[in-house]
Amino acid sequence: MRVLLLYPQFPKTFWSFEKILELVDRKVLLPPLGLVTVAAILPQEWEFKLVDRNVRDVTEEEWEWAELVVLSAMIVQKQDLLALIGEAHKRGKKVAVGGPYATSVPKDPLEAGADYLILDEGEITLPLFVEAIQKGESQGIFRSNGEKPDVTETPIPRFDLLELDAYDSMSVQFSRGCPFQCEFCDIIVLYGRKPRTKAPQQLLAELDCLYELGWRRAVFMVDDNFIGNKRNVKLMLHELKGWMAEHQYPFSFNTEASIDLAQDTELMELMVECNFNAVFLGIETPDADSLQLTKKYQNTRDSLVDSVWAINKTGLRVMAGFIIGFDGERTGAGDRIIEFVEQTAIPTALFGILQALPNTALWHRLDKEGRLLKNGVDGDQMALMNFIPTRPVEEIANEYIHAFCTLYEPSRFLDRVYRHFLQMAPSPCQAPAQLPNPIDLRALVTIVWRQGFKRNTRWKFWHHLLGIFKHNPGVWEHYLTVCAHAEHFIEFRQLVREQIEAELVEYQQVEAQNQVEAPKEQEQVLAKTA
Repeated sequence: MRVLLLYPQFPKTFWSFEKILELVDRKVLLPPLGLVTVAAILPQEWEFKLVDRNVRDVTEEEWEWAELVVLSAMIVQKQDLLALIGEAHKRGKKVAVGGPYATSVPKDPLEAGADYLILDEGEITLPLFVEAIQKGESQGIFRSNGEKPDVTETPIPRFDLLELDAYDSMSVQFSRGCPFQCEFCDIIVLYGRKPRTKAPQQLLAELDCLYELGWRRAVFMVDDNFIGNKRNVKLMLHELKGWMAEHQYPFSFNTEASIDLAQDTELMELMVECNFNAVFLGIETPDADSLQLTKKYQNTRDSLVDSVWAINKTGLRVMAGFIIGFDGERTGAGDRIIEFVEQTAIPTALFGILQALPNTALWHRLDKEGRLLKNGVDGDQMALMNFIPTRPVEEIANEYIHAFCTLYEPSRFLDRVYRHFLQMAPSPCQAPAQLPNPIDLRALVTIVWRQGFKRNTRWKFWHHLLGIFKHNPGVWEHYLTVCAHAEHFIEFRQLVREQIEAELVEYQQVEAQNQVEAPKEQEQVLAKTA
């Protein structure tokens, strides 16, 4: 069987980082870990080719070669996924679709023409699909019916199928699931609330594979909550610490975690000793009432400000997610997020408007209350909410635009990066010294030219850079890398403004039309009852 694995395009998002990737001659931030894992689970006597549409288009030769097309996507990739299903069918190919989007909204790929839906977690449903193929079945829907696989049996992903030079970071996974119950989160719906982890040696085998393939850059642990099972993650980190030292620190790591990481000094220190240098935290909002209402209780137990600084001072750069539009939210939520981000000096704050994702507790509650809108959900961070909020949509949208554009005003951004790195402990992990390669050298020269000479923030750039060399020289490379992120945000803040303002105009037009039509409908009802 000749299998063409396709990964659909993402729209421009907060994490696209096109301008930064151009500097280091990369196409995409992260690879499709799900698809290379699928390739490892399917029969290895099958032939595989993988095309990430974020890297390049599918060639005619690849279309002709394929007997079966397999796609996986998240909700935000919806548009290109459905187009690829149609393109494959036009060419007479059988199409199988899986991944988070298909699992959450199976009717969409089915209506687009998918022959097979391989839903839930592939360790269970892919063997069912293979069995159906071997029986000659031309269609089917395969589900795990609530069963969760033992991920210690998951094979090493087929990293060899990736065009490695196209990616800035590589992806590996240690655990699935999260113990918390945040109302808006679909992770606990997809993967459950009991975190399942791989064995330490299993993860090290994946790193061995990447090492043998020549990978020597960043690795992102894609776990939705890396510390969901603290006991097991500590056991793994103890093993990883020795592996990294033995291999002379070929990778740096970053990941996502809950904010209670700040209360576990041993865990933070272990992460730093393994060359973790950044962690993404789901802070969502500094408003305690909103955190309680959305059941993000883990963020209410300790001071959020103190927790961020504790993580930062240990040696981990903090990235954080924020959401506006929660029920019961008071006016000025955007300003309170600005104040919090400035107080904690978080350089990278992902900021989006709340979306109700399919099958989450929030989705079901809003549906029961009759507040879900018919336009569905596309997972786009630059989109208005897909439900009726408890305060005016215009107010939420304008606060969002103001907060995002304020947070990423170039001068403010550079100030936060500076204050954050002044407090951050240098990494104890030292890789062997080597001369910079031409790509990294070109990127450094470009950043220094743009930010140190061209921009009106140039004096601040030089002041802060010299301050880092004077007060915390061990972090200067990491510091400059994050300064470079301004190349992305300067452009992206304008894109946010344009898209939200356009959506707001469209929303207001629909509301105005509804107000015109409502009296007519009432008149028709009255006429019928008269």
